[in-house]
Amino acid sequence: MPEATGGPGPARTTPGPAGPPWRAPDGIRWGTGEWTGLRVLSDGSGGGPADGCCTPRSGPDSEPAAGCCRTARPAAPGRTSDTARTRTGSGTGSGTPAGFAVTLCRDGRDFARLRDEWDDLRRRCSTATPFQSHAWLESWWRSYGGGGPLRVVLVRRDGRLVAAAPLTLVHRPMPLLVGLGGGISDYTDVLVADTDPDTGPSDTDAVFDALERGLRRAARHAVVELREVRPGAAAERLYERWTGARGALADSVCLELPAAPLTDLVERLPTPRAQRARAKLRKIDALGIEAVPAGPDEVPDAVARLLRLHELQWRGRGVTVEHLRPRFAEHLVRAARRMVRDGDAALTEYRLAGEVVAVGLTLASERMTGGYLYGADPGLRERRVDVATMLLRHETGFAAGTGRRVVSLLRGAEPYKNQWRPEAVTNRRLLMAPAALEPLLRLRTAQAGLRDRTARTVAERFPAAREWRDRLKDWQAAAVDRGDAG
Repeated sequence: MPEATGGPGPARTTPGPAGPPWRAPDGIRWGTGEWTGLRVLSDGSGGGPADGCCTPRSGPDSEPAAGCCRTARPAAPGRTSDTARTRTGSGTGSGTPAGFAVTLCRDGRDFARLRDEWDDLRRRCSTATPFQSHAWLESWWRSYGGGGPLRVVLVRRDGRLVAAAPLTLVHRPMPLLVGLGGGISDYTDVLVADTDPDTGPSDTDAVFDALERGLRRAARHAVVELREVRPGAAAERLYERWTGARGALADSVCLELPAAPLTDLVERLPTPRAQRARAKLRKIDALGIEAVPAGPDEVPDAVARLLRLHELQWRGRGVTVEHLRPRFAEHLVRAARRMVRDGDAALTEYRLAGEVVAVGLTLASERMTGGYLYGADPGLRERRVDVATMLLRHETGFAAGTGRRVVSLLRGAEPYKNQWRPEAVTNRRLLMAPAALEPLLRLRTAQAGLRDRTARTVAERFPAAREWRDRLKDWQAAAVDRGDAG
C-alpha cells in the first residue's frame, strides 16, 4: 500500500479503516494498487485516502521514482496499516456510476508517461482542439511549468482513461487552477470521451459527474479559471454541471472557415473579391513558389527558419516578444516534432528558386486545423505576393484532404482574415469555485472584467496607444536579442 506524500516535506498519511475497503459516500471508489506521482482524490470523509499516485509500479519490490510515494511496511498481524487503502469497484445507490477512479497527477514525469493513454482519450473526444494534445501540453509544461505545481485531474473507468483536466496551480493574483498551455495556446479545454470504441457513444453524464467531483476536490482552496474556451467545448458542459460558485466572461474572438479547398471558398466571395483572390493565386503560381512539407527529423531546422523569418517579418511592427525567447523555440521544436510524426501538425516550407521564403506551422485535432504561426521573407511583399492567401491555400487543402471539418484562423479578427467571410466565434473565460470561495471568485471575475473593459476603452479612445505598445514590444525584442531579457 502506498504512503501518501504531500509534496516537499514529510509525508502525510491518513489512517485506513479496518474491514471492507473504504467507499466514498457519493458512490465513486478511488483508484487501486500501488501508485506513484499522483494524489488519490477523496471527499474528505474520515477513513478516505489522502495522497496516492498515478502510475502503477511494476511489482511489489519496485523502487519509486525520486519524490514519489514510498511503500509502507505491511501491518503486523491483527493490526491495520496506518497508510490509506484504495480500491475500485461498483458504485452504490441508484444511478451511481460504477468502476470509476479519480486521481490527481502532480509529477511531470508521470504526466509524460500518460502519453499513449492521453492521445487515445483525445481521439475519443470530439470537441478537442490541437492544444489539448499530449505533445503540446507536455512540451509546454517542460518549457513554462515553473510558475506553479502541476495539477491534472484524471478519471478512469474500469481502468481506462475517460476524462482529464490539465491544470496548474498559480498564486497570482490569488490561488488559481488554470489550464496548461498558458498564453501561447488559442484554446483551453478539458477532455471527456464521448465515444467508446466497443460500445459507440459513451455515458458522458456519468463521466462528467466524476470529473466534476474530482475537480471540486482539487479546487478546495482555489478558483478554477479556464481561458479561451471554445463554444461547444467539454469545459462548457462541465461548467453547466458545476455545483459551486461560477462565473463567465467573453474572451478572444476566433474566425473559422469550413474545411474545403480554397477554390471552393473563393466561390463564396462576392464577384470582385473572388476575382482578386484568383489573381493572387495566379501570381503565386507564376512565380513558381513550391510548398515542401518538413518531416519529423527536419523540424528543428524548419522551426529555426520559421522563427527567423517571423522576426524579420515583424521587425519594427511590434513583434510578439515571447516568440523570440529560447523557451518558446524549444517548446515548438519538441511539440511539432511529435505532432508532425503523429499527423497532428504540418510544418511547410515555401521555396522560391530553391530558397526558403516562408515557413508555416499548422496544428490539427480530429475535427479541426489551425494555422498557428508563420514567418515570411519581407521581400515577398516587394514581389506583391499575398502570403496569407498562399498559406491559407495549403492549410485548407490539408484540412480537406485529411477529413477535418473546420479551419480555424485562431485568435484575432484582422482584415486579411475577414476577406474570406469566416464565422466569428467568441471564446469564453469560465470561472468555478467551491461555494465557500464565492467571494474570491467574484473578485477575480471583477478584476478580469475591469481589465478587459479598460483595454477596449484605451484601444477605442487612444489609437496612438497601439503605436506605443508596438514600440515597447520592439524595445523588448531588442533586449531579448541582446540577452538582457529571458
